Amino acid sequence: MCRIAGLWDLRSSNAQYDISATLNRMRDSLHYGGPDSADSYRAPDTELYLGHRRLSIIDLSEAGRQPMRLGNSIVIFNGEIYNYQEVADELTKLGHRFNSHSDTEVLLHAFEQWGKAAVHRFRGMFAFGFYNEKTQNLLLCRDRMGVKPLYWYWKEGLFMFASELKAFHEHPHFDNSICPDAVSLYLQQGYIQSPHCIYEFANKLEPGSFLEINNKGEIHKSRYWDVQDVYQKAEIPQASETELTDKLEDLLRESFQLRMVADVPVGMFLSGGVDSSTVVALLQQQSGSKLKTFTIGFEHPEYNEAEHAKAIAKHLGTEHHELYCKESDFENVLELLPEIYDEPLGDSSGIPTYLVAQMAKKEVKVSLSADGGDELFGGYTKYEITQNFYPKIKKIPGFMRSIAAFMAAGVDPLWLERNAPKLPIIKQYKNISNKFPKFINALKAKDLLDFFNRSSSHISKEELKKLYPQWISRFDASFSPDPKRIVSYLGMIDVLTYLEGDIMTKVDRATMRTALEGREPLLDHKIVEFALSLPDDLKIKGNSTKYLLRKVLYRHVPKEMIERPKQGFSIPVQQWLLGSLRGELGKMTLDKDFISRFHLDEKELKKIIEGFLSQKRFVNPHFVWFLYVLYKWGQRW
Repeated sequence: MCRIAGLWDLRSSNAQYDISATLNRMRDSLHYGGPDSADSYRAPDTELYLGHRRLSIIDLSEAGRQPMRLGNSIVIFNGEIYNYQEVADELTKLGHRFNSHSDTEVLLHAFEQWGKAAVHRFRGMFAFGFYNEKTQNLLLCRDRMGVKPLYWYWKEGLFMFASELKAFHEHPHFDNSICPDAVSLYLQQGYIQSPHCIYEFANKLEPGSFLEINNKGEIHKSRYWDVQDVYQKAEIPQASETELTDKLEDLLRESFQLRMVADVPVGMFLSGGVDSSTVVALLQQQSGSKLKTFTIGFEHPEYNEAEHAKAIAKHLGTEHHELYCKESDFENVLELLPEIYDEPLGDSSGIPTYLVAQMAKKEVKVSLSADGGDELFGGYTKYEITQNFYPKIKKIPGFMRSIAAFMAAGVDPLWLERNAPKLPIIKQYKNISNKFPKFINALKAKDLLDFFNRSSSHISKEELKKLYPQWISRFDASFSPDPKRIVSYLGMIDVLTYLEGDIMTKVDRATMRTALEGREPLLDHKIVEFALSLPDDLKIKGNSTKYLLRKVLYRHVPKEMIERPKQGFSIPVQQWLLGSLRGELGKMTLDKDFISRFHLDEKELKKIIEGFLSQKRFVNPHFVWFLYVLYKWGQRW
């Protein structure tokens, strides 16, 4: 696990700056993610430079330093190949000899043996730059699920790539013009999915992709793995429910055990929910010692799951660590947000994620989390609503749905939130004030995908265009879903958008900021391929979400310890915005530079903020939080 940066100046004129020093500044801007060592490489006969910051996890010796060379090939690598020993054994039989126990050296030998096809043998998370001195060709690669980040920049012969955007700011010729499409996506979702980036001339390399650039500046991208192909090619398994439960448990055990490979201590984030409890249960059962688990507790009862996590930890026999945070602890992180997440990220759970990473780093150097369970096994309320309500809604004429949406808009979501326990239809749902406006917006949908996209946004297309006229859809379908796998289809969309753009970004930046390696055991591609083949009734059955995953969990943890409404990992955004951040919101509406830079409508911005602060009309607090985060990001970057 490390941080990487690269620079290739292909412009014909002589550089008017010190390229080597620039590369080292780019590399060292990411020092916190690789505090153990730093090295650089310059390619002969060309202005290509590679930089690496190391966080030593596997083979802690000097033999594991990077950039690493094998013959004419040089690599800088961020991530882990969990099955590297298996690949090394195969290569040894083919005559290869190794000088270290590093997975980086295995990568080099694998590419020497199989070329780009080597990546299909890897199970892991990775982003790397691979340069061949003979062909003068640079290859970039990102893992299948996009766990590890990789940005690239191209303008007029200047090519750069890095693990984080802040590295680009160290180059004197970096053009930081804002990308209009990225702003549209951010305001809809609170994150920017690949390949988009907040800067006009920067991009994210898509998950499961290669990017190649040669010494003529010719760039070519290709996919070696695509979750859409996985969904389309999958066939519903012909097996009993018990057989499929056994199959899933076998896949989980294998994946979880692979992610324990390390030469340093490993722990686990535990929320007490289905996903993290499943990971901890299976790992602790296979472990000869107590697994270290970590939980953050909140003062606000409605946001606090620490007691549930503590009970699970006690039942499973882990060495449990918990930290209760005050509101002041969260507020202290606020000013750090633009620095930690150096692209706008409106997910407020980035704050507790950073705090739990800080706590875990005191005990371990690697920590597992359980992200991906909701997307893969049907855990989100929006899947259930889309599956249950859209077939009914589509039968209602459009004009009648518009009338219903207009009438429903008159209901105060905050009143619903307070009275939800008394209302039979909605009492099972948490955070109803956030979900209800999404449902109203979804009533206007023209098809299933539009319904799902609307239910995933905190503001309607119509309302957003008053504030920001440019619109780009987060996902456009090129194929129809399998009628028996609608939930898997929706999960596939979230894997491509929300999981990659928000969840993976949040966890990677928060952990790496503290020099902690974060691993995602539920995102092994074999689990993903199995999960996307499952029919809807093995994901959502009755009122039970994540049905098949729960079947595995309940073999190891009593059902009554888990069954409760989903809470999520969030903070009291509305209270903050109406309290300690109230003054900042007022300043935001008066900041001409902010409004101009992001091309916002000034009158509409004031209307939104004043409506929210006065509480005379409902304005989704999460959307206001998105605006606040964008404002603070703009001040920093």
